[in-house]
Amino acid sequence: MQMNDIPWRHPITVQLQNGAVRHFAGAYDALDFLENEWPVRKGRHYENAITQCRAALCRAAPAEVAREAFVASCIEAALVCHAPVVRAPANVNGAAARAA
Repeated sequence: MQMNDIPWRHPITVQLQNGAVRHFAGAYDALDFLENEWPVRKGRHYENAITQCRAALCRAAPAEVAREAFVASCIEAALVCHAPVVRAPANVNGAAARAA
């Protein structure tokens, strides 16, 4: 992870077409991969992931938005993506708690 990276709360593991496994811990790692090693350099989710990762690095968008955009781009490119779903904790009534 680079010093100027914006880390995600939950890293993502991606299995590439050749079977190699890569781990992504933040927006910088994801953007570097998208710009330099991405297997399919087209698609709506690919473009959005680049935009959101850049925005997160500039602190213009939340890191978790960039994370979800990266996951969507992985799905679009048919990469096997292991990304834990981040859910808000439930309150005593079982409903999702609102962020303050």
